[in-house]
Amino acid sequence: MANREHLALLKAGAVTWIEWRQNNPQIEPDLSAANLQGGNFRGAHLQEANLSRVDLSNALLVRANLSGANFGSANLYKAKLIEANLSGANFSVANLSSATLTEADLSHANLIGADLSQANLRGAAIAQANLIGTDLREANLREADLGAAKLIRTNLCFANLIAANLIAADLSEANLYEAEVMGAYLYKTDLYKANLAKARLGGAYLFQANLSEADLRGANLGWANLTQANLRGANLRGANLRGANLKGANLNGANFQETIMPDGSKHD
Repeated sequence: MANREHLALLKAGAVTWIEWRQNNPQIEPDLSAANLQGGNFRGAHLQEANLSRVDLSNALLVRANLSGANFGSANLYKAKLIEANLSGANFSVANLSSATLTEADLSHANLIGADLSQANLRGAAIAQANLIGTDLREANLREADLGAAKLIRTNLCFANLIAANLIAADLSEANLYEAEVMGAYLYKTDLYKANLAKARLGGAYLFQANLSEADLRGANLGWANLTQANLRGANLRGANLRGANLKGANLNGANFQETIMPDGSKHD
C-alpha cells in the first residue's frame, strides 16, 4: 500500500512535492496501489517511484519524469503521457490500453505482457525496450523508434508502423496480421516465423532481414528492398512483389504460388 505521507505530499500540489523531492533525493516514493485516476500530474517528478498497482486511468502525465519508476500491474487506461520520460521504467503486465504516449521516451523500458492495444505511440522512443508478449493491437507506432527492441511474440495485428525504425529489432513469431508497415526500416530485423499475412510493406527497407518461415500470404511488398533478405521457407502465396528488390535474397523453399513477381508476372 502507498505510504500515507508520500501520498499526502503528492496531493498537496506540484510545488510541495518538488520541494520535498529535492530535499529528500535518497527517498524513493511509495505510491503503490493508490487511487490517482483522473489526476493532474503534468510535469510531475516521479522518477524511481513505486507506482505498482496504482490506478492512473485517465490521468494527465504530460511531460512527467517517470524514469525508472515501477508501474508493474498498474492501470494507465487512457492516461495522457505525451512527451513523458519513461526510460527504464517497469510496465510489466500494466494496462496502457488507449493511452496517449506520443513522443514519449520508453527506451530500455520493461513492457513485458503489458496491454498497449489502441495506444497512441506515434514518434515515441522505444529503442532497446523489452516488449516480449506485449499487446499492441491497433496501436499507432507511426515513426516510432523501436531500434533493437525485443518484440518476440508481440501482438501487432492492425498496428500502424508506417516509417517506424525497427532496425535490428527482434520480431520473431510476432503477429503483424494486416499491419501497416509501409516505408519502415527493418534492416537486419528478425521476423522468423512472424505472421505478416496481408500486411502492407510497400517500400519497406528489409535489407538483410530474417523472414525465414514467415507467413507473408497476401502481403503487399511492392517496391520493398529485400536485398540479401532470408526468405527461406517463407510462405508468399498470393503476395505482391511487384518492383521489389530480391538481389542476393535466400529464396530456398519459399512458396511463390500465385505471387506477383518483381517483373509484374504472376507465378503459377
